[in-house]
Amino acid sequence: MARVNITVPEHLEMQVAQLVERGEFDDREEAIEDVLSAGIRAYKTSGPMDEEEPEFEEDGMMGHDDEYVF
Repeated sequence: MARVNITVPEHLEMQVAQLVERGEFDDREEAIEDVLSAGIRAYKTSGPMDEEEPEFEEDGMMGHDDEYVF
């Protein structure tokens, strides 16, 4: 497994520590890995689309000008 060094704000470190203390995770490494993985999955499903954009009607997606419609 690759090692990565990051610097995070203290409030995020405290939240990770609380998750470990509550027993949500065995240790900080597991907590950070799981939370990071969940964030990447969420980004892939709702983030920017591929460079090639699909064609939509001239008035936007499903009649809306917003990039994403939920």
